[in-house]
Amino acid sequence: MKLKLDIVKYRFLCLALSAILLTPGIIAMIYSSIVYPTHAPLKVGIDYTGGTTLQYGVKEEITNDKLSSVRTNLEKGGIENPYLQVIHVNAQQESDLTSILSIRTKFIDEKSADQDKITSIVSKNFTEPELVQVTSVGPTLGKELFKNSLIALSLALLGIIAYLTFQFQFDYALAAILGLVHDSLFVIGVFSILGLFFNVQVDALFVTAVLTVIGFSVHDTIVVFDRVRENLKYYGKKMSFGEIVNSSINQTLKRSINTSVTTLITLLALYFLGGVTTKDFVLAMILGILIGTYSSIFFCSTLVDIWEDKKNSANSAIG
Repeated sequence: MKLKLDIVKYRFLCLALSAILLTPGIIAMIYSSIVYPTHAPLKVGIDYTGGTTLQYGVKEEITNDKLSSVRTNLEKGGIENPYLQVIHVNAQQESDLTSILSIRTKFIDEKSADQDKITSIVSKNFTEPELVQVTSVGPTLGKELFKNSLIALSLALLGIIAYLTFQFQFDYALAAILGLVHDSLFVIGVFSILGLFFNVQVDALFVTAVLTVIGFSVHDTIVVFDRVRENLKYYGKKMSFGEIVNSSINQTLKRSINTSVTTLITLLALYFLGGVTTKDFVLAMILGILIGTYSSIFFCSTLVDIWEDKKNSANSAIG
């Protein structure tokens, strides 16, 4: 079997690269947990905190001065802690709207006059703003959604752990689980950084994206591990475990890259041409596909090889 990519030779370099990729996000999550009122590692949206988001389409560009003016007028008008965000409308969409002004505030009851007050204030700063969407989530529902999201993530991880432990030996299962943690931390860490610097918030769609990333990541890893197991049967006495890992990676490398590239083409089309409401979801998917492909080749496989070397060394010492 001809080798093209020698992962085992640079296994510790691969682990160092993983540490470099994860460290900024972990730092951002720790910092966010300290500074955010919710003490969450991410800036969470109204899906989890409760509140109302009003989105106004405007025909002119939204400058920083106008944004500051709207925020000041909202606070003077009695709107508590308004959170403002500008969403640029895709040029491909058939609309004369240039931007969308998103205003998030505390939960507004249907009978409340606050919505009319917000609309009136926005109208003073922009010409004929169009209220395009109103989204409200009550505090109780927000907590319930957060609880259900954690349950969904936990059940998914437990199911994957049970399946991998049954299907493979424990070393393989543990490496795959660490790969899932590796991929999830990277995606969450990037969104934590985006929350700090660009006010990007996560919602229930983000949890969906993380679950999808977990599924994709473990699928890619299983393909590599299954090939390692098959090659061990035929070449276990002729080749070292490291050589078998390298051969297995190279045998599945083309398939992994092709699968990832075709998926990324679709996701990139959705990101640049799709609606603004799904951009963060698609971005999480793009990051997850990239890191999942990386981890199945450069992270999980190297962990299995390192543990196998340690077991062989321990057995030699005992013998």
